[in-house]
Amino acid sequence: MKKLIILDTNFLLLPGQLLIDIFTQIEQLMEYPYELCIFDKTMKELEKIIKTGNTQDKRAAKLALLLIKQKGLKSIRSFSRKGVDDLIVAKSGSDVIVATQDQELRKRLKEKNIKIITLKQKKYLRFEG
Repeated sequence: MKKLIILDTNFLLLPGQLLIDIFTQIEQLMEYPYELCIFDKTMKELEKIIKTGNTQDKRAAKLALLLIKQKGLKSIRSFSRKGVDDLIVAKSGSDVIVATQDQELRKRLKEKNIKIITLKQKKYLRFEG
C-alpha cells in the first residue's frame, strides 16, 4: 500500500525560494511506494500569494502551481471550512507523511506521532518524528 505524502503550502514554495528540487529529494528519501498530494485549499493559498505576496513569494507560488501540474499531484477535496493545517492534522495517520516547514503544524503532528519531512540547513530534506 502506498503512503500518502501531503505537501503543505510553505513546502511547495521551497523550489522557488531556495532552488531546491523537493521532488527528487523526496524520491531519494523514500524507501517504499508513495503518492504525493495536496489539499484543494493549498491551490487557493498559492493563488492568494500570487495576488498579495511580495515579488519573490509570487514567483515561488507561480512555480509551485506549475510543479503541481507537471508532477501530477493528487488533490484531496475538502468539504470543510477548516484551514489547510487543520485538514492535514485531521487526515494524518500511520499511512500519511507530511512535508512542511510550519513550526506549529510540526508540533501538532509530532504530538500525534506523524512522520514529517522537513528542510534542514536550507538544502536537504530529512525525516522528523
